[in-house]
Amino acid sequence: IPSISGGKKKKSNQKEVVRNIITAEDPKSPISESYRTLRTSIMYSSSKDKNNIMISSPGPGEGKTTTVCNLAITYANLGKKTLLVDADLRKPIIHKIFNLNKEDGLTKYLVDKCDLNKIIQKTDINNFDVISCGIVPPNPSELLNSDEMKKFINEANKLYDVVLIDSPPIIAVTDALVLSKIIDNFVLVCRSNVTQKGALERSIKSLQQIGGNFSGTVLNAITQNSTYGSGYYYNYYQYYYGENDNK
Repeated sequence: IPSISGGKKKKSNQKEVVRNIITAEDPKSPISESYRTLRTSIMYSSSKDKNNIMISSPGPGEGKTTTVCNLAITYANLGKKTLLVDADLRKPIIHKIFNLNKEDGLTKYLVDKCDLNKIIQKTDINNFDVISCGIVPPNPSELLNSDEMKKFINEANKLYDVVLIDSPPIIAVTDALVLSKIIDNFVLVCRSNVTQKGALERSIKSLQQIGGNFSGTVLNAITQNSTYGSGYYYNYYQYYYGENDNK
């Protein structure tokens, strides 16, 4: 995924929250196209009956939440009924990004055993719903490893074409490892020039040791000067789409 510059800032509790939902703000950009490419890769590497995807990262600040939000919107734009779930019960942020209620969320379902439809929140984007984290609990790992969480995944799968889950960094806490046992696709987001090689290797090894479902990695925040070739991606994109914009 190419580097995203700028972004909207939202102030909440005297802290600035910056997340780039570029697939909604600029759907014709080459970066949005790269998220659609990611969506296609996941779709064709998974069997048709597997429709839930969890996104995490080895450490914090590597772009997992930005990735899962943009990826979810690309699924919704494809016409698929899409649900985004904030399962980061440590430092939830998705409710701030989409300006939604935080309390009536995932933990309310897991603890109070409420009806799933009561915690689903609509967004301004067609086919796109969100479930916030709910009240931050004292025992996140235990809740995510409960039978109620398995029930939640099963119910969500029946209601939606695709369910995307944001989880905490895999090195910091065990939450993502716990969830990897009950979801179909687990994608790790790594940030160019930020993610440490040792942290990535340790994350993958931990997943392998517990038998978690691991689909692959996303390399995030590639610059035009990167040796990975982001420059030609921009040039080719402009060749196909730039001319149409000028007509």
